[in-house]
Amino acid sequence: MRILVADDDPVVREVVRRYLERDGLEVVETADGAQTAAVLARNEIDLAVLDVMMPGPDGIELTRAVRAGPHPDMPIILLTALGEEDDRVIGLQAGADDYVTKPFSPRELALRVASVLRRTHPQPVAEEVLRGDGVELHRAARTVVADGAPVELTAREFDLLAFLLAHQRRVFSRQELLAEVWGWNFGDLSTVTVHVKRLRAKLGGAHRIETVWGRGYAWGRADLGAEPSKEGADAD
Repeated sequence: MRILVADDDPVVREVVRRYLERDGLEVVETADGAQTAAVLARNEIDLAVLDVMMPGPDGIELTRAVRAGPHPDMPIILLTALGEEDDRVIGLQAGADDYVTKPFSPRELALRVASVLRRTHPQPVAEEVLRGDGVELHRAARTVVADGAPVELTAREFDLLAFLLAHQRRVFSRQELLAEVWGWNFGDLSTVTVHVKRLRAKLGGAHRIETVWGRGYAWGRADLGAEPSKEGADAD
């Protein structure tokens, strides 16, 4: 697996490279947005770790470019010194699969990389098709069709949709989804909120992701005596 580490701080690149190489990963380093864009254009990377604040184009711009380009499924983890929740949400809305806030533990970043790679490069599985009203998801091919049209999803969006379709009409809190879909027992719950909003937008009228106020999210109306809503509320 080839991992791109893009950061204008050579110390950060060196430390991250050492930790990733300990895990048997090959690391490519870049120091600014122009170098990074050139590497990404060659499509030889299995996962990119991008610094949000490096000289332009910055990590956010590069993430948007990847998601709008010919290879939108490339996993991306953002490195950011911006600690405010709104700043982290911007990165997720741009299409990042994950983010790590500086200063960070290099080992934590390596674990995040491993987690994303496990989900984006899984072991071959038998074909399984999950359906929910107008949505059809093929696990092995990792494709989604909504109302007869193909839908491009990031790896995390696909995994979230697959989990919800496999457990229809059951309510899951954001903490439960973070554990089941992301494999984390830690992390910002707004990560789930942003991915749900993005998934709803991409599926359009075919989505059936309900918000059960005070409880969480469910695919399809859950019979819990609560009135769910399709609005992008921040569920607990």
